[in-house]
Amino acid sequence: MAVESMLSLGTRLSFSEHDAYWIIDYVCTLTWLRGTIEVHDEMDDMRSEYEAMKMLPKVTLKDMFMNSMLRIPLFIAMMVMICQQLSGINAVMFFSTKIFKMAKLDDMDAQYATLGMGSINVLMTVVSLVLVERAGRKTLLLIGFSGMCLTCILLTICLAYVNSAAWVSHFSIFLVIFFVVMFATGPGSIPWFLVSELFNQSARPAATSLAVAVNWTANFIVGIAFLPLQEALGGHVFIIFSVLLALFVVFVYRKVPETKNKTMEEITAMFRQISYQ
Repeated sequence: MAVESMLSLGTRLSFSEHDAYWIIDYVCTLTWLRGTIEVHDEMDDMRSEYEAMKMLPKVTLKDMFMNSMLRIPLFIAMMVMICQQLSGINAVMFFSTKIFKMAKLDDMDAQYATLGMGSINVLMTVVSLVLVERAGRKTLLLIGFSGMCLTCILLTICLAYVNSAAWVSHFSIFLVIFFVVMFATGPGSIPWFLVSELFNQSARPAATSLAVAVNWTANFIVGIAFLPLQEALGGHVFIIFSVLLALFVVFVYRKVPETKNKTMEEITAMFRQISYQ
């Protein structure tokens, strides 16, 4: 039924035969993601949006900043990207081996711990793809950033007392891995597709371009700033990330909307109402 529905949809939208294969693949993926074959309503919404977008003019970068209905979700999208990069994940990933050495592991054990951390990051990212449709985007972002904030606080304490006992160094390893788990649970993947959920098709290309540019700019800043800060502050460098993560939790709680099970029309109407306030 779902595949037949998609073939019908492809015909109505005048897609080529090649596109039809992509549509069938998409509906199969959507059926798996939703856990049900009843995806007809969602696909009809997508068809309606597609038809409506053909009637709208192309959105430019200038429009993204001048139109309040677009500026508000753009601000949210860019801020979530900043939250992702300034959460400290790249600092942990780039310099994980150095962090493990600070926890008094030898060179070989530090490299093994780094490899294990990367593997867990991949595994938990896959798990988050299932969780996101059950728990919701906002919920997973809050859980992820809150867990990372608590981990940074504990990691700062452990690195300050790493010479006092052997168990402290091992606990530091656990905290670094748990930090990665919390990141992969939500903040690692959600910002990338949240952008597409906040904008309709006409504004999506411009919004994605701006959000990705902000993401990589923040990535660059962390990459060049963390090592000098770490050399100056030692283990106390994670206090900075603890404060930032606490602010990110507040931002997500107050500003980021939940897009789970919401149509594009509902999300657009929500931002329209906010822009009029």
